[in-house]
Amino acid sequence: MALKYDRLRVISDSRGVVFEPIEPGAIEKHKNAHVVISGPGVIRGNHYHEKGEETMAVMGSALVRTSDNDKIDEVMVPAGEVYQFIFPPGVSHAIKNLSDQSNILMAFNTMEHDPQNPDTVSDIIL
Repeated sequence: MALKYDRLRVISDSRGVVFEPIEPGAIEKHKNAHVVISGPGVIRGNHYHEKGEETMAVMGSALVRTSDNDKIDEVMVPAGEVYQFIFPPGVSHAIKNLSDQSNILMAFNTMEHDPQNPDTVSDIIL
């Protein structure tokens, strides 16, 4: 399956930025939402989900790498832009902050997070 992603609309002014991380109506299918703030050079992810589909909004500057059946895809998210990615079950994903500042990602998953039995399998791809 090819990597699916879209550039999101970002409203920016002197106060900062605003974006909508998922489409209206899509929130009902998600059972988990989390925000990740990563420092410069930090890599997050490096895993896949066995059952859950993850929708993620990534604010650049960032590199998003995926692996699906040994096919590697990479997308550069430019500084100041936000891209939404949809990672189906079994698709490994990793996100690297390429900025010299913290960056933000927001993720939604169709599975509840269970710390005792997480729906993640480690897969170091970045």
